[in-house]
Amino acid sequence: MLDDSSGTPAPFTVTIHMVSSLDGFVAKKDNSVSWFETPDYYEKGVELTEQATQEFLKTIDCYVMGSRTYEHALDLSKAYGWAYGDVPTIVVTQRDLPIDRPTVETYSGDLYNLVNQRLKPNYKTVWVVGGPALATAFIQLKLVDELRLSILPITLGDGIRFFEQMPQEQPFHLKDVTAYKSGMVELRYELTPNSPL
Repeated sequence: MLDDSSGTPAPFTVTIHMVSSLDGFVAKKDNSVSWFETPDYYEKGVELTEQATQEFLKTIDCYVMGSRTYEHALDLSKAYGWAYGDVPTIVVTQRDLPIDRPTVETYSGDLYNLVNQRLKPNYKTVWVVGGPALATAFIQLKLVDELRLSILPITLGDGIRFFEQMPQEQPFHLKDVTAYKSGMVELRYELTPNSPL
């Protein structure tokens, strides 16, 4: 992949992507996703079209997720189809999971080795898409370059929190903010160099 601005090869990047409610939950206890569709409308926001979404998804070379996120995605695929298309997907787990897609594989080893030996030689743009424990581990080990947090205009009151397991202070640098017509706000951060973790 080339960086269009300079013509030089794009750097290898690991991005954590999470969708969160205003009160910091990334999933309901029953795993329902109806809260993703909110009736809000923000006139000054950016229109998120299906075409723009599909074009952006083409820039992602590989997905990494935990076992519970995989099982949830597998369950949702029965009604909505497999959300990750034909993009290689690595499920980090110690469990024996049902794998019935050629693009999905499991990994149970060290995360450093996963990133440096498996991902870096083969991909440029890797997205960690859940769950919170795996995302936290990537942040603690400084294996992530960017955090994209999409906040929806709704409170859930209960469920699974994103940062519930973060053990200590971790500074980030805000790179960008985008507000969408749906009322969703995307915050893009990078880890602050020389931070204590």
